[in-house]
Amino acid sequence: MASVVEYKGLKAGYHCGYCDSEEGKVSCGMWAHSMTVQDYQDLIDRGWRRSGKYVYKPVMNQTCCPQYTIRCRPLQFQPSKSHKKVLKKMLKFLAKGEISKGNCEDEPMEPTMEDTVAGDFALINKLDIQCDLKTLSDDLKESFESEEKKKGKSPKKEEPKELIQSQHIEEKLGSGEPSHPLKVHTAPKPGKGADLSKPPCRKAKEIRKERKRLKLMQQNPAGELEGFQAQGEPPSLFPRKANKSNQPKSLEDLIFESLPENASHKLEVRLVPVSFEDPEFKSSFSQSFSLYVKYQMAIHQDPPDECGKTEFTRFLCSSPLEAENPPHGPDCGYGSFHQQYWLDGRIIAVGVIDILPYCVSSVYLYYDPDYSFLSLGVYSALREIGFTRQLHQKTSQLSYYYMGFYIHSCPKMKYKLCFLWTQSQSRKTGANGQYRPSDLLCPETYVWVPIEQCLSSLENSKYCRFNQDPEAVDEGRSKEPDRLQVFHKKAIMPYGVYKKQQRDPSEEAAVLQYAGLVGQACSERMLLLRN
Repeated sequence: MASVVEYKGLKAGYHCGYCDSEEGKVSCGMWAHSMTVQDYQDLIDRGWRRSGKYVYKPVMNQTCCPQYTIRCRPLQFQPSKSHKKVLKKMLKFLAKGEISKGNCEDEPMEPTMEDTVAGDFALINKLDIQCDLKTLSDDLKESFESEEKKKGKSPKKEEPKELIQSQHIEEKLGSGEPSHPLKVHTAPKPGKGADLSKPPCRKAKEIRKERKRLKLMQQNPAGELEGFQAQGEPPSLFPRKANKSNQPKSLEDLIFESLPENASHKLEVRLVPVSFEDPEFKSSFSQSFSLYVKYQMAIHQDPPDECGKTEFTRFLCSSPLEAENPPHGPDCGYGSFHQQYWLDGRIIAVGVIDILPYCVSSVYLYYDPDYSFLSLGVYSALREIGFTRQLHQKTSQLSYYYMGFYIHSCPKMKYKLCFLWTQSQSRKTGANGQYRPSDLLCPETYVWVPIEQCLSSLENSKYCRFNQDPEAVDEGRSKEPDRLQVFHKKAIMPYGVYKKQQRDPSEEAAVLQYAGLVGQACSERMLLLRN
């Protein structure tokens, strides 16, 4: 199934939630009727970001507050002292019901949805994003049939597949909740897949090897253990706590530390696909929405009419991403999910995430303000980093955690820098006193640059090209715009054919602008809807 997008062009002169400028925000956007996870992965690696089904890209050299895509490298991540305090605070609360006095000293200010998309939300409401679903679906079906005929295949033989595809397209072209049953691919239901409240499951064979290794360590910690590893047992990527007292605990050790049988509270983390076809998502929707309203009103002082069910559904429960379950992908599949934190049988926090081919992308977090003392912003981010590491063990290329945008010129966004700027543990071979397992995306060449190489430039200018090679260019740029795929008048065609039918010069400018922003690969895979 191809991505179907409707480019809305450049919008300038609207409100910025970061600096409160009334007319300083500048971005380009498109409405994603449907989108594959690979296309979205490639787009966020070019500076795009989604809010619901609206996908936008700041115009970095024009907007008042440049927004740099930031990612963490979980495989090298080591929790700092403040991170450990947050995790231990949660364990004490669960075990004994202890409530710490005051917040964690570096508790971050939560990013607000308004900060990210306030202007975009107002803009979306003005856009004509409605379309005739039946007509567009039939048009796509007719186009596919036409392509099959050209290939010399009988469309009648392919009819069942096309009908399912047509229904799938029709659902994805809507802007709200589907109103009738549809044939969709859903991720495995929570409980059948990974249990996020427990350590990653290991096979019996691995457990036996682990026991043998521990036994050998007790007998001869140096020699015999080395011999055992040489026989084919690789060192664990995230090793359990060793017997040595000076061995630092891993993130997993801190998160999954055992609780007493008579613990005061029980915390369960559930991964729920964002789909109204999923029974668990549907059954928890009302409670999740109530939590969202409570959070928005208490933390961000939103009036009730600005945090209604329509806004909640559009931005946090409506995703263009197609759920995919390839054989070598994570057990939960790819797509959009709500990571629900259940305390004693009720939801106290929800992390909205996208699981993509190379990363876990954090979209938003809302939580119960009554539990602010647990530093749920930091705690959930640490859990998501740990979750990324867990997914990596099955799917090796999935190894990054995207935290959205970093705005250096905005003081309240500095928490992302503080979060990633962790003190390294004392290491005999480590000459570096601090290490920051994070990168920023260069807005011109779209390569990742370690954050320590970017900070000095950002202190001097809010807009920077991070790639220091003056000869470097955007390798993924649009080089052959005529190969861009257009969906127009019931047909899919390359732009080279489409442009011969157009006489409006502004049409060419818009299509070429779109091609330049999404890059050559996406422009050839995604279908650009033109009326």
